[in-house]
Amino acid sequence: MFECVVKNWQGDQVGQTSFDLRVAREETASHVVHRALVRQTTNARQGTASTKTRSEVRGGGRKPWRQKGTGRARAGSIRSPLWRGGGVIFGPKPREYNLKMNRKERRLALRTAFASRIDDLIVVEEFASELQQPKTKELMGAIARWGVDPENKTLLILPERTENVYLSARNVENLKLIAADGLNVYDLLHADKIVVTAAALLKIQEVYSD
Repeated sequence: MFECVVKNWQGDQVGQTSFDLRVAREETASHVVHRALVRQTTNARQGTASTKTRSEVRGGGRKPWRQKGTGRARAGSIRSPLWRGGGVIFGPKPREYNLKMNRKERRLALRTAFASRIDDLIVVEEFASELQQPKTKELMGAIARWGVDPENKTLLILPERTENVYLSARNVENLKLIAADGLNVYDLLHADKIVVTAAALLKIQEVYSD
């Protein structure tokens, strides 16, 4: 069971909340989270890098000079990998980098990563009604009142995407907004501070608890 203070739009403490998530054992937690992180970053690779072998490079069909009698090393093609403009030896070809991880293990890693950031977690009341229209300055002012340095990388978790909040946050370099049902290990670990609404916290427990 984890206890958190709840703040309002003005940054005042207005209550407390708690959440309960089943996490990995201490001796295996870092290993499970690391595997999930490696899987996510590896699966994000496009795998489209491609080079041409000596058989695919244009030209080089004629033997550049006769085999013997020139004093030079024998050569059969100007597209040899030893030549400038030649093919590439063992270069990259399009491939799949996907790693597999069991669904239960992925969810366990996600819960463990979220719970590990409890010291950097800030729980706030719903504030979508405070932004009647997109206002980046007002949103950043509220984040500062909640105790977040504007220079910090901040992850803002909402129960669902709200248009005014999204438009207010999309142009801020160090602020990333995601929905509660779209958590991922990389964003949870990459952020310096995590701001989550009380409703989003309930949704996280509902979606990710076993």
